[in-house]
Amino acid sequence: MITIPEAIASVKNNTNRLVQPTTKPVEKANGYYLYEDVLSPINMPPFRQSAMDGYALNLHEDLNYNLIDEVKAGDGHQPILKQGEAVRIFTGAPVPDTANAIMMQEKVSANNGSIKIEHQINLEQNIRPLGEQVKQGEVALKKGTKLTPAGIGYLLSLGITEVSVYKKPTIAIVTTGNELIEPGQELTYGKIYESNSKMLLSALYSLKFYDVTIYKVVDDYNQTVDILKTAINANDLVMITGGISVGDYDFVGRALNEIQVKEVFYKVKQKPGKPLFFGKKDDTSVFALPGNPAAALSCFYVYVYIALQNMMGIETNELTRITGTSTSKFLKRGDRPQFLKAIYTNGEVELMEGQNSSMLQTFALSNALVFIPEEISEVNVGDELEIILLPV
Repeated sequence: MITIPEAIASVKNNTNRLVQPTTKPVEKANGYYLYEDVLSPINMPPFRQSAMDGYALNLHEDLNYNLIDEVKAGDGHQPILKQGEAVRIFTGAPVPDTANAIMMQEKVSANNGSIKIEHQINLEQNIRPLGEQVKQGEVALKKGTKLTPAGIGYLLSLGITEVSVYKKPTIAIVTTGNELIEPGQELTYGKIYESNSKMLLSALYSLKFYDVTIYKVVDDYNQTVDILKTAINANDLVMITGGISVGDYDFVGRALNEIQVKEVFYKVKQKPGKPLFFGKKDDTSVFALPGNPAAALSCFYVYVYIALQNMMGIETNELTRITGTSTSKFLKRGDRPQFLKAIYTNGEVELMEGQNSSMLQTFALSNALVFIPEEISEVNVGDELEIILLPV
């Protein structure tokens, strides 16, 4: 049995970045990291552009101008302005080459084909210059940039439809147990509804990992071997829930050994999640999580999250840890460090009731885990605690 820091270090040291590129449509690349620099194919804006509704002017010394035309967004014509002439213009419209400033409409009075501006303005005022954001051929976004909705909008505004990005891991979730049935079926005596697979799937989706396959295994050794072999051969990361303990019908450990998954560690001095397994088969990372739902989800956030971030090449690969003041009391039983479900708000943290590893009710209300180290046996109101903020 190893310590939590040793387990975290082992995960970090045994998962590597996926270096294969893949091409994605820009609109489907949210959460991916650019594999190479993206060069702008155009100037943005591609023409001198009005920053507001108003009047484009060919400046002269007088405050009065003759109004000769109108330019809307999308117009392709080019009115020619002489000194002292103006055109009505709207936000985003192309500014005529012969105009050299725009006065906002709130500072203009119009009357029978002429306008009067309130005061003189500077050359090029309220005009977005050609290529203000990026010029043709310049780097629009650098290699390694994480694509966000704003980044996707930016690339699409440049006319870019596809990008080369780092491949995200393919992931398998394997659930084990004769007692498990699908929600919606009749709950007969001795059965429970299976929730771990969809819970972990939801956690992955929230982190923008979408290439996920779910496998179901009953308590049969040969089937366990076959399904795990299939999942491990087809994926970059495999999560197994249940079957990793030492009961007569816990076949996962034996199956992983037969498949020749190399054990990195098995069992961590922690609560919940002591019977956690992490191993490697070629380049595939394999986690065997506890079957209890709260324990499985805690291990996902503390360990699997790190592996996923490493695979994406993200240097900050742990969830954010901060300190906060306890508003609760807690008595820790035993000598194992614990991860407690909690609610963190404005510097204060409330420890939840119902910390049992099988209980999801309080986890459903939590936005944080509190880490209680081995040497601390009691938490009192006012104590400073280490907090792991969960993804929202």
